[in-house]
Amino acid sequence: MKSIFHYSLLAAGLISAATLTGCKSSSKATKAPTQKTVVKKVQDKGLVILYENDVHCGIDGYAKLAGLRDAIADTAYVAVVSSGDYLQGGTIGAISKGEYIVDIMKSVGYDCVTLGNHEFDYKIPQMKKLLNKLSVPVASANLKDSKTGNLVFLPFVMRQYGAFNVAFIGLTTPTTRYTEEYAFVDEEGNLIYDLSEKEIYDLAQAAALKARSLGAKYVIALTHLGEDKNDLNVDSHGLIANTRGIDVVLDAHTHSVIPTQYVNNKLDMPVLISQTGTKLANVGKLYISKDGKISNELIPTASIKQESARVKHVTDSIKKLSENFTSRRIGTTDYELSILNAKGDQEVRLAETNSGNIVADAFRIVVGSNIGLTNGGGIRTSIKAGEIKMGDVIDMLPYDNYLYEVEVEGSVLAVMLTKCIKDLPYESGDFPQVSGIKFDIDAKAHKVSNIKVLNLQTNNYEPIDMNKVYTVATTDYCITGGGMQGMLKDSKVTKSSVMIYSEALVEYISNHLNGHVGKEYSTTQGRINFINK
Repeated sequence: MKSIFHYSLLAAGLISAATLTGCKSSSKATKAPTQKTVVKKVQDKGLVILYENDVHCGIDGYAKLAGLRDAIADTAYVAVVSSGDYLQGGTIGAISKGEYIVDIMKSVGYDCVTLGNHEFDYKIPQMKKLLNKLSVPVASANLKDSKTGNLVFLPFVMRQYGAFNVAFIGLTTPTTRYTEEYAFVDEEGNLIYDLSEKEIYDLAQAAALKARSLGAKYVIALTHLGEDKNDLNVDSHGLIANTRGIDVVLDAHTHSVIPTQYVNNKLDMPVLISQTGTKLANVGKLYISKDGKISNELIPTASIKQESARVKHVTDSIKKLSENFTSRRIGTTDYELSILNAKGDQEVRLAETNSGNIVADAFRIVVGSNIGLTNGGGIRTSIKAGEIKMGDVIDMLPYDNYLYEVEVEGSVLAVMLTKCIKDLPYESGDFPQVSGIKFDIDAKAHKVSNIKVLNLQTNNYEPIDMNKVYTVATTDYCITGGGMQGMLKDSKVTKSSVMIYSEALVEYISNHLNGHVGKEYSTTQGRINFINK
């Protein structure tokens, strides 16, 4: 069966891979001349660095980003950079495996990009292919080839803007090594790439010092680290606290809106940090004046009047190419299938949601398993009440994930559920959305209890049998170590590559619900009960 993800847009050819290899500086000292004439470069205008993060296929903002850049170019030097997560996260990325996004970004014209965790979704060979096509220098100081120990990309990229010599360092959260584990191992499970979790701060420090030694006046870190706590204790604030010589951190990963914040570095000097949110809701504008003063602001993209006709032509063309596919009618829903709560938090990563209910039901019923299970982080957007189109489904479930069925013992399920709720009350992409199973959560003690599994013969929920083997329908992402805390990695596969996970929801709505999502999904169904929140 040909998947929906095999559509692609043919565009310009690949650039040479040589442009992505590192360069070596000479280690030999050179004798200084006895006399020399110093020509001082005059900084006749300031430098503006426009930046974004976590666009996740929010393509409508790119034309305005480029328009703003073009409008500023007459009065200041301008650079455009990205802190990652651009290739995946929406329909346009999903149906082309990132090809359409590269076409759009190439039309914008970037000076440097780094890697987000979702750049690894299509695995590293596809990522390299896409980045070669993008024709933009990639900075990544911590992605290494495990066999050689060499960096895959440049640790930093040097750019000259008039008298401004700027180095962009790139860093990717090392949690990617586990959340997208399938991209880092071969078919036998051997590690082929790594993100240097234990030495990441040292690598960033070495890159900053090297850049300074090569003449960088300003060092800017493009970091896909985030501010939230994680199991590896690596975040953007920790990076600043453990290094010196970095002037600005343009962060990503946590989708935070941080106009301007300061964190003290290793020398107790303040370092500016910012993040723009997600989906190009804002464009970051970092300004370095002629006299070297640094200031920063976030500009709501909706307020930007300028728009690049060239970039808009590309985005409009791609929308038209994909329209025939995404406009296909799947059915209707009487209720919004939501991933958010009233405060705007991603409830799908915190508690049971009706969106999680219908997705997990689709997995269980379409595959024919005892239990349906998905990680909350795999459900990306809500579907509004009204008509459901194919584009809505792919926006909700945009990844290149296939459905599998695995056998899991009850005792393993119990441990897995407990591990997956350990980050409460904070959002976690591993929070389980389930079907055919229900349980209680003590959020303060981080314990799961009263687990019951649906008996398909009696249609009643019965206490889980810790020694019984249950069939579980879930994604390959969850069984290859990416989700569910890696607890399903060693499970026996009974059905493989059943279909793309978004196609399962289409199948469920079309054929099992007869094209109509009704009262059953008006709210949550009591599968996950909090007893101490």
